[in-house]
Amino acid sequence: MKDFAYLYSPEEATYRFSETHPFNPIRLELTVSLLEAMHQLDDIPCIAPRHATDEELALIHDQDYIAAVKAAGTGALTPLKAQMYGLGTEDTPLFQGMHSGASLLVGGTIEACDLVLSGQYKRTFHIGGGLHHGFRGRASGFCVYNDTAVAMAAMIEKYHCKILYVDTDAHHGDGVQWAFYNRKDVMTLSLHETGRYLFPGTGMVTERGSEEGYGFSWNVPLDAFTEDDSFLLAYETALFEACELFQPDLIITQNGADAHTLDPLTHLSLTMKSYEQIPQIAVAAANKYTNGKIVALGGGGYDWYRVVPRAWSQVFAAMTGQAPFHGEIPISWQERWSGEETPPPTHWHDPTPLYPAIPRRPEIEEKNWETVKRLIWPFVSDERKRQLTTTSPYSVD
Repeated sequence: MKDFAYLYSPEEATYRFSETHPFNPIRLELTVSLLEAMHQLDDIPCIAPRHATDEELALIHDQDYIAAVKAAGTGALTPLKAQMYGLGTEDTPLFQGMHSGASLLVGGTIEACDLVLSGQYKRTFHIGGGLHHGFRGRASGFCVYNDTAVAMAAMIEKYHCKILYVDTDAHHGDGVQWAFYNRKDVMTLSLHETGRYLFPGTGMVTERGSEEGYGFSWNVPLDAFTEDDSFLLAYETALFEACELFQPDLIITQNGADAHTLDPLTHLSLTMKSYEQIPQIAVAAANKYTNGKIVALGGGGYDWYRVVPRAWSQVFAAMTGQAPFHGEIPISWQERWSGEETPPPTHWHDPTPLYPAIPRRPEIEEKNWETVKRLIWPFVSDERKRQLTTTSPYSVD
């Protein structure tokens, strides 16, 4: 078994809504070019994604929806019919070749998972994956197809495995959650900004799953302006408790970078400190619970130049067994992207202070910790409850 491969092709940039849409595939080129400038890709296998078949897509998506996406990509779908499928909206506008571009992202995630579960690689990273809002018969939130849900359904059918899906995007991973809400072979864990202020408005602690899936849907809705320490405490605690409960065969992480304080679409206050540690913690969990088997995906992130390339490069670092990247970013990369409207970053760390002090910080930290306790309390022993209470850095009961 080889340790690691990443999946990427410039063709994935065909999944592009418009020049002004916030979901811009330039994020992929920025990330890959940064890793190239660091000579990180010299000896790492790069596997080009393939297109998902209609049969694979139908594991999650309705046949009439797949047909509608195909028609939309050729201009053959009327605006009224498109709206019925969540297409042609402000979030998910129509574009030429929509089915081809979207199915390529799905195929890449299927391949990333299959390479791990087949034993060819221990870890894979599909940078273009992580479109977590797509539903069975409707596009949503920049997502036409739900690559993660399709891939998980395909892997369960092929390998009869248990998969833990971990989502740290600022937006709730609703499409993945609802696809497996009543199943016991998938557990979803999503840490996100509370839906009180942010799309899609779901992801409450009370969304715990149903029928056989009860107890296998976990959500940590975080207060607006949550900072690094509070996020990382919630993340590490919930992740390891989820692993202990579920005992997965594979961990899949969605690494949306839009919880960073510079992101224009969200209201959390993370810095690169979190994006250094999130993938390191995930790999540690995989080493402990899945014999190292883990698949990383991209996801959201709308500060294309300053945040996403650094965050996803830190995922690469963790997946290749390295410590987080520190110091100055290669001058060659800075110069390549220096003509853009937003100047590229010069260092891996964010400058300090990056934002004004949060006056409600103690209240936010305590509230987030109470949310974690409320989530995991039904599933942990009395002794573990005492440990979590006495070791909390916050003033909780």
